[in-house]
Amino acid sequence: MTEPLLSVRGLTTVFDVGTTPLIAVNDVSFDIRKGETLGLVGESGSGKSVTAFSVMRLVQPPGRIAAGTVLFQGRDLLTLSESEMCAVRGAGIGLVFQEPMAALNPVMRVGKQIGEALVVHRMATSREARGRAIELLRAVKIVDPERRIDDYPHQLSGGMRQRVMLAVALACRPPLVIADEPTTALDVTVQAQILDLLREMKRTFDLSLLLITHDLGVIAEVADRVAVMYAGRIVEEGPVRAIFREPAHPYTRGLLASIPRGAAGGRLTAIDGTVPNLGSLPPGCAFAPRCTSRLDACDRAVPPDVQVAAGHRARCVLHALTTTGDRR
Repeated sequence: MTEPLLSVRGLTTVFDVGTTPLIAVNDVSFDIRKGETLGLVGESGSGKSVTAFSVMRLVQPPGRIAAGTVLFQGRDLLTLSESEMCAVRGAGIGLVFQEPMAALNPVMRVGKQIGEALVVHRMATSREARGRAIELLRAVKIVDPERRIDDYPHQLSGGMRQRVMLAVALACRPPLVIADEPTTALDVTVQAQILDLLREMKRTFDLSLLLITHDLGVIAEVADRVAVMYAGRIVEEGPVRAIFREPAHPYTRGLLASIPRGAAGGRLTAIDGTVPNLGSLPPGCAFAPRCTSRLDACDRAVPPDVQVAAGHRARCVLHALTTTGDRR
């Protein structure tokens, strides 16, 4: 087995709000290998985007990374200087933001924004950058790139802006791209086009991908492995087929059951309750108040991370108790 391209261990990110720090990412660990797509899935507020920003060291005050290691190509990103980290962003790890209209500069032409990454990382001169930007726009399937290169973001549709964001992320040929909800707010047809484009870009540029989404359908189409987050923790991780066929955590089972099925107009299945407030998490398992399989042991301590099959792990007391038989 080759060494992971990205190895995250014990990552913890807190927000110093009020008297008690809010733990948004809590002891998160995962690996991404060369050429692999890891899907990070969970409800809004589960900590997915904060995990991505922590990896990129883009968490802004009052947020701070409190603990952990983020090894990328053998270097711990959390120990680098800011200038060293700037060299990693873009050239080592590309980032596709959730909302391109907020991420793109509204008063800069899109070609200039794509070329800027090349110039900053000294991969092209200003004159060369324009030609490379046209090539990248063509690669992400934007029609008539020679004309579109001089457009401003507001002149493009939502799907085209997302393609520009992907071109920016790919400009320096980084080995890893983090895509944060890349299909949010796009209609179904455009979503499918963006997913097809991600798969094609992964093959063309030999990418590894961290795909963040709340859409399990997207995960099923694109990811090799999936990590399920709840209240700042990864509660289950494993191969996509294993997670979809034999989910080991009650939260994962609830997410899968909530996928719309059957005839139009039928009643949708939902997980009872809401995601807990980070300032008042329940003792023990954070999912316990919403769990239909709750036991007394769920309230006593945070469940350990248990291997339930080869490459498949879950943080659930149901699996931890199989070795002891204690179901009190």
